[in-house]
Amino acid sequence: MSTDTKQKDILRGGQFLVKETKCEDVFTLEDLNEEQRMMRESTKEFVDRELWAHWERFENKDYGYTEETMRKAGELGLLSVAVPESYGGMGMGFVSTMLVCDYISGATGSFSTAFGAHTGIGTMPITLYGTEEQKQKYVPKLASGEWFGAYCLTEPGAGSDANSGKTKAVLSEDGKYYSISGQKMWISNAGFCSLFIVFARIGDDKNITGFIVENDSSNGISLGDEEKKLGIHASSTRQVFFNETKVPVENMLSERGNGFKIAMNALNVGRIKLAAACLDAQRRVINEATKYANERIQFKTPIMNFGAIKAKIADMATNVYVDESASYRAAKNIEDRIAIREAEGNTHQEAELKGVEEYAIECSILKVAVSEHVQQTTDEGIQIFGGMGFSADTPMESAWRDARIARIYEGTNEINRMLAVGMLVKKAMKGHVDLLGPATAVGEELMGIPSFDTPDFSELFAEEKNLVKRLKKVFLMVAGSAVQKFGPKLEEHQQLLMSASDILIQVYLAESAILRTEKNVKRSGEEAQATQIAMSKLYLYRAVDIILQKGKEAIVSFAEGDEQRMMLMGLKRFTKYTNQPNVVALRTQIADKIAADNGYTFD
Repeated sequence: MSTDTKQKDILRGGQFLVKETKCEDVFTLEDLNEEQRMMRESTKEFVDRELWAHWERFENKDYGYTEETMRKAGELGLLSVAVPESYGGMGMGFVSTMLVCDYISGATGSFSTAFGAHTGIGTMPITLYGTEEQKQKYVPKLASGEWFGAYCLTEPGAGSDANSGKTKAVLSEDGKYYSISGQKMWISNAGFCSLFIVFARIGDDKNITGFIVENDSSNGISLGDEEKKLGIHASSTRQVFFNETKVPVENMLSERGNGFKIAMNALNVGRIKLAAACLDAQRRVINEATKYANERIQFKTPIMNFGAIKAKIADMATNVYVDESASYRAAKNIEDRIAIREAEGNTHQEAELKGVEEYAIECSILKVAVSEHVQQTTDEGIQIFGGMGFSADTPMESAWRDARIARIYEGTNEINRMLAVGMLVKKAMKGHVDLLGPATAVGEELMGIPSFDTPDFSELFAEEKNLVKRLKKVFLMVAGSAVQKFGPKLEEHQQLLMSASDILIQVYLAESAILRTEKNVKRSGEEAQATQIAMSKLYLYRAVDIILQKGKEAIVSFAEGDEQRMMLMGLKRFTKYTNQPNVVALRTQIADKIAADNGYTFD
């Protein structure tokens, strides 16, 4: 495909809301090439052998085993997938890095955290912002697993407000080094890392600055005790104290005052990778719950035969199918955008930074949705296991505890909900996404007389795709009116932003699943995709309910009188089914397929 064609076909970040996406233009797990499939299988083999078979060691806070398995992952090249070949890495594309992150993260949150902290925020800032000398010096060691990285941003008084850190960097009189002093907390990999990416403030600078700091206890670096945590027990998490730690001036990362930008861009990548890291955990929970439900006999029948259990299994499977669909759709958009920028003459660093930044909205959407789905899935996993699920002798309770951190990592879900809508509005202001035109059209539609014609919904997904279009109008109606009413002060109305964000999230996920399934139906036929069709329809039904609730909540909270009545009528019109799906039949169909396969087999 030519660059011109790619530019024409690939939507910019956020444009999914106002432009139609054809199923042929989305990437799905079924589109993996042979190299990617082999990479997935080798990753799964490593996880089953080294991690899943020893999950109790992670629960028993065996930090040494986490480090040992990280070194083994390095020997297999699994730490170097995203690193360019010129620095000892495999130099694979963004989809492949997502794939490894996905399948390496499902067995235990402890290893997943160590892997993500090292390959992402521990290594990536150097590959994307480092000088050539810095990259040559540090990245090969990090790519091989000879060294491990950690990321020091959070402080006792600086969490979500990352730029408010108090750690100071003072330039020496001879101008050769900075002296860093301060306290960092919740630092993953602190117990065994070789270098830190540290953010500190120089003088009274408005923004913080990034530094590469080698871990040397004789250079004013000390560690607190391992934190006692709800989950991720074998992830080394400590406070790090810097007391006049000397850092050569050549170890400044990027430019002075650029630290906040580095931190925010690292978080964009971290958000979509965190979504990937929550996928295989869901698959494994479903597999274990299905095996248990097929084998557990109560009232002389396997509990899988009970409708209440079928509903749980079906909802769990539907969540992960939809999450996969949306995550890999966005990953390929990012990969293609990176390729376009490289073709235009950007360096790999510039191309990757801008490629990911373009889809920051989708990254936040995915972070929120998938982290919440993995919590729901692990919770239902415990419920299916009953009393055994509550026991530490089965991996269900540890999966539930490990899942909880995902809603806090990489910016809390509350922050990310507000960011998603806020970034979309900013894109509209810059002219990158035309929200005003479509929002105005929706307003005019509300004033007009609705059509009472019965549409032809005989084709597969005809009604569902029509409904997705109308759900987008709900967002445009709510967000458009809110922007008109509050203008720049919209960001002060956090509860309204949260409701609008939930509408945005559901639209993206529901559409992604339908497009994936439609593409695969064209490839293999309806019969082969019968369960995937059912999951796509079930998720859309649930999405409509959420959008109806959140839309109403927003409308009654900021609109009054005739405006409120008109918007509520519009909400009802835009969320109306012509043919309601049989939800019980959909769930039963999905659960029966999973029971027959004894697990989740759609990836």
